[in-house]
Amino acid sequence: MATGEMQERVQRQIDALVAGGAETGLQVAVHRHGTVLVDAVAGTADSTTGRPLTSGTPIFGFSIGKNVSATLAHLLVARGYLDYDSPVTDLWPEFGAHGKGSATLRHVLTHTVGLPAMPRGITPADLPDWPKVCESLAAAEPRWQPGSATGYHSYTFGYLVGELARRATGRPVHELLDEWITAPLGLDGQLRFAVPKDQLPGLGRLEQRAEQWPAVPDDAGAILAPWENLPAADLGNSGRILQADVPSVATTTAHGLAAMLDALLRGTLVAPAQLVELSAVAFEGVDQVFGNPARLALGFPIGRLGAPAEENSVAFGWPGGGGSYAYADPARGVAFALTKTRLVPNFDTALSITRIVADHLDRW
Repeated sequence: MATGEMQERVQRQIDALVAGGAETGLQVAVHRHGTVLVDAVAGTADSTTGRPLTSGTPIFGFSIGKNVSATLAHLLVARGYLDYDSPVTDLWPEFGAHGKGSATLRHVLTHTVGLPAMPRGITPADLPDWPKVCESLAAAEPRWQPGSATGYHSYTFGYLVGELARRATGRPVHELLDEWITAPLGLDGQLRFAVPKDQLPGLGRLEQRAEQWPAVPDDAGAILAPWENLPAADLGNSGRILQADVPSVATTTAHGLAAMLDALLRGTLVAPAQLVELSAVAFEGVDQVFGNPARLALGFPIGRLGAPAEENSVAFGWPGGGGSYAYADPARGVAFALTKTRLVPNFDTALSITRIVADHLDRW
């Protein structure tokens, strides 16, 4: 009964958001202990054609993809390819240039390596060129000594994890994702890096309204380039980007993300002891990119988006530029994901839905 009520309330909320014009396409999934509590969908996959959105329609998402690449990093540890304190240079010797030789996988996962931004010679057009991006990161000078400070590694995070994975296993990250996560969990096509070309027509199409977004200041001193800082529908709709391994972003369904995080919580992907380790506080400090206080687990920020301070939330998971969100909550045993086709400069939709979910869980 409670599960049905939660489903109904979430469905009514997303239907109202689409009907009122705030959103065009939404997916929401909530899983708990292997049970689907919510599988709600509203709106269209492509507002220009009216193609309906289904819960199985993959949608390109920005930093929610970090949930996937971080999980792959933990699987590298679980399968014995790496330890959290393994030096990056053990697998990637050239990465030690300019004093980065002390960097470890732990530093990568806590965004403390010192490479928050792509070298300025790298543009969005270069993202599909894996060797070029990784060579530029290896040669780059860090902004701080690895491990001494944290700062959001916008696009660099996925390449750092992905190159370690490639060197450890000899395989690209999209193959590891398919073999280690999507196939075992029965999620074929629902969690993707490098979408096959023949699947592109079935994806959701991103859109954004220019008037909703603030003007980007011409700040030569900014750490992140504008394209690293603000999401763009054109990038997420690009066939070249969609077909490439760019593992700080991903093409997913809400169901796929929630199922993956639920499997992480249930011990299906990693042992319970490793879950305790990866979800504990690993670094606290001021984010050097955005200036906000940062509290990080291994690979994830800690705290449910919008949770009151007195909740002391131990949830972990990444939001994505444009308003998407996914998290796992070990205290409640719940995994949540929201994916969407319209990019907006806030998380109002995610906040409204997470409040509904939290309210129901608190009353159970």
